[in-house]
Amino acid sequence: MTGPIAFPQDNPLRCNETHRMTIESVSNKFTGRVIQVNVERVRLPNGSVADLEIIHHPGGAAIVAVDEQQRVCLLRQFRHAAGDWLWELPAGKIDHREPPLQTAQRELAEEAGVTATSWDSLADYVASPGVFTEVVHLYLATGLQKGAAALEEHEVLEVHWKPLHEVLRMAQSGELRDGKSVVAIFRAAARLLTA
Repeated sequence: MTGPIAFPQDNPLRCNETHRMTIESVSNKFTGRVIQVNVERVRLPNGSVADLEIIHHPGGAAIVAVDEQQRVCLLRQFRHAAGDWLWELPAGKIDHREPPLQTAQRELAEEAGVTATSWDSLADYVASPGVFTEVVHLYLATGLQKGAAALEEHEVLEVHWKPLHEVLRMAQSGELRDGKSVVAIFRAAARLLTA
């Protein structure tokens, strides 16, 4: 196994102090620019052995950016895998094992064209732990300052600023379908509305 992808032992989801899981063998099936797919024979904490198909991903960060008018930055982005335009928060993958906060700051500037003076962690989110190692670190960004967006060529998106109550309605109704965005919006709203 080679490449910039985090290996199983680097992932905090792989084991804990009280119930250890051990990897007995790994067979790499595909290594791409972003993911690595393995079949891993593991001994589970209960002692049974299983062959698991695991997709390794370096992780990412997503940002709930809220301006002084309590508007949230939402992107309307075309996603080929979903076959549609989706509403999402600014987000992106961790590059070169950078700290998650650095990923969040970079992605907010690149996608939304803003920077923030205040960053608060909203904890992390695991989308599909049965097969996918990706951990998305969620952040609340405030104290926003306008900058210039720097989209990558493959990013097809529109930047929108919507009132927090409208974004909450979108999350509750299913109009906002992206999992990391829904989780982050509810966590941010809980913090903002009780402050």
